[in-house]
Amino acid sequence: MLTETRPWGEYTILLETEEFKVKRIVVKPGGRLSYQYHFKREENWTVVLGEAVVTLNGERKIVKRGENIFIPLQAKHRIANEGSEDLVFIEVQTGTYFGEDDIVRIEDDYQRA
Repeated sequence: MLTETRPWGEYTILLETEEFKVKRIVVKPGGRLSYQYHFKREENWTVVLGEAVVTLNGERKIVKRGENIFIPLQAKHRIANEGSEDLVFIEVQTGTYFGEDDIVRIEDDYQRA
């Protein structure tokens, strides 16, 4: 398994095939991923620990432990941890390509946009 550290936390690739990719993502308290979209993949997020604040096409939603949210192709999205403990969620990507270079950043707290 490959684990990558990011300014907001880390992700671990649990499974990768030609049809899908599964990641375990940890977002530190106060952390959030960039506001972004993808051309070649959609995502389904299931929160397993903590509470997520998800922005999906400009609309803010709370996703709690055991709940999930679907991120359609080209939908603008972001996930944040406004809690005091780690947020952990499982991301299942489906589509035609799963590389990290299919991220179009609109806004980023870490100057990666």
